[in-house]
Amino acid sequence: MSIPRRSPWVTSEERGRFWFLASLRDLVDRIAAGSPARLAVFSFAAVVSLFSFLLWLPVSSAPGVRTALEDAVFTATSAVTVTGLTTVSTATNWSFFGQFVILVAMQIGGLGTLTMTSILALAIGRKLGLKSRLITQEALNIGRLGEVGSLLQIIVIMSVSIEAVLATVLTIGFLVAGEPLLTALWHGVFYAVSAYNNGGFTPHSDGLVPYTDATLILLPIALGVLLGSLGFPVVLVLRQTGLRFSRWNLNTKLVLVTTTVLLFVGWALFLAFEWSNPETLQDRPVGEKIFEGFFHSVMVRSGGFNLVDMNSLEPVTLLLTDALMFAGGGPASVAGGIKVTTLAVVFLAILAEARGDRAVIAFYRTIPEDALRIAISVIMMGATVVLVGCGILVSLSGEPLDRVLFEVISGYATCGLSVGLSGELPPAGKYVLSAIMLVGRIGTTTVAAALALRSRRRLYKYPEERPIIG
Repeated sequence: MSIPRRSPWVTSEERGRFWFLASLRDLVDRIAAGSPARLAVFSFAAVVSLFSFLLWLPVSSAPGVRTALEDAVFTATSAVTVTGLTTVSTATNWSFFGQFVILVAMQIGGLGTLTMTSILALAIGRKLGLKSRLITQEALNIGRLGEVGSLLQIIVIMSVSIEAVLATVLTIGFLVAGEPLLTALWHGVFYAVSAYNNGGFTPHSDGLVPYTDATLILLPIALGVLLGSLGFPVVLVLRQTGLRFSRWNLNTKLVLVTTTVLLFVGWALFLAFEWSNPETLQDRPVGEKIFEGFFHSVMVRSGGFNLVDMNSLEPVTLLLTDALMFAGGGPASVAGGIKVTTLAVVFLAILAEARGDRAVIAFYRTIPEDALRIAISVIMMGATVVLVGCGILVSLSGEPLDRVLFEVISGYATCGLSVGLSGELPPAGKYVLSAIMLVGRIGTTTVAAALALRSRRRLYKYPEERPIIG
């Protein structure tokens, strides 16, 4: 960006502004070239700071309500990381402007995560050799590595189109439920964005509990969450190849197969554990029980919406929910957790070891060893974050470990389901949980990118020595 020093059409103020923008652009370029992972962290931190300030403004709060700084920061972090945990009621604490800010934050958080993941992958491709670039190209299903602009356009167009369809159906659903037109339209748009981006925020004080029999509302929300959790690479492959399994790449097969298995396992076990629970499903009709089991199984891996009180669930159901939240959704998606492909790769490695196979094979493809190393690193990183977070929050709050563990996993996995602990935490605890949500949103991708960027070719090899394992 070059500005003539003596141009009669450019004032000194404009010249200074152009200089600032050019300097900012050069700084971003240097960070992106040197460390795309660091750029991701800075970008998320900057966006969270901006929305924290907006939510802290008096205009964002409902009349007569003053929002504390820690609650503004927590809500902004939860919205940008599309988590859904809240310390204050979204319906009563925030004004319409505040709810609109949360809506925009969820949209930016969802789209930003997808586009940032794609840009990170392309940046890794530029840093590595031709082989690695081809791997990145295949993983994101890109025709040429130079098609970044068109790729991002497809992401935005697909996301907005899906949200528009969801908003239309949900608006009709809320109209059928008896809401006025403008209220139904606002709720339809809000839930569409919240569902597809796996945000988990709800503008109703009672959430979705009053709509347990409104299939026209619950089913689109569940489908939106499920579609958003698959990941953009999977959606693009399905868009191009349809349901022809043989034409799917390995990533798509692993995501869809693992997601289907986890969905049905969670569905069946939730019904088995809660069928006779008098505080949840016992008195519900059979059809409603079955649908709520499906709804819960979809939501526990990132959606964050609930039809029953989490504190009323059986302890074994809470443990199942912990495990499913930690697993999360697909890579390069709005879902959190360690990702289903990570879980699938580690499971296949265990299966190969049990069979005595030297290679990890899935769908007639050999999974490289570096993918297994990254998968193990991601799981260990996630477990470490959860362990450290639980230790800190137990010491700060004095709450039982089972409540803290549930809230920390929900925050790290950006799920949003809650046992009510978030609102009970002291200010320091809210900041800690905010940091956990931020790490959960960018941690897995950042660590994977950092590991890929550090890979280098050695010209020598050390002697092998096998330690005792197990």
